[in-house]
Amino acid sequence: MRADVSYISEIYQLEQDCFKTPWPLEVLYEDICVNHNIYFVIKENGRVVGYAGMWMILDEAHINNICIRREFRKKGYAHRLMERLIEEAYALGADSMTLEVRVSNFRAINLYKDFDFEIEGVRKGYYADNKEDAFIMWKQGIKREMEMLKMEYK
Repeated sequence: MRADVSYISEIYQLEQDCFKTPWPLEVLYEDICVNHNIYFVIKENGRVVGYAGMWMILDEAHINNICIRREFRKKGYAHRLMERLIEEAYALGADSMTLEVRVSNFRAINLYKDFDFEIEGVRKGYYADNKEDAFIMWKQGIKREMEMLKMEYK
């Protein structure tokens, strides 16, 4: 489900729970409501248990965050959010997607690899809290992939 201003407080709470350096509430508000970037939430029993955000830059999509509440991990929610981001990126004309991920976040790296993201570089000292490096990952050929899927289901 597409996130709007009504989800800001729940997304902010998830940020606090998931990340060592969560985004401030004002930044989330600006990103979702002022800049109109793409955010999706996922719910279980009416409660937001995860979210994902993405920016569009020309024909590229940049995934900025994916977060699932700890007690709801390993249920496929991150996978569903990734599918939704890729579908939306395609609908908006993107042919490639990128993201940064902590080099120590093996679970996230494996999730992205499941969607054919490849490590294509490193940002040294990227994370402010501990100066950990980030892998730069890219997924290319979204248009071709989605067109092939469409043909498969005709």
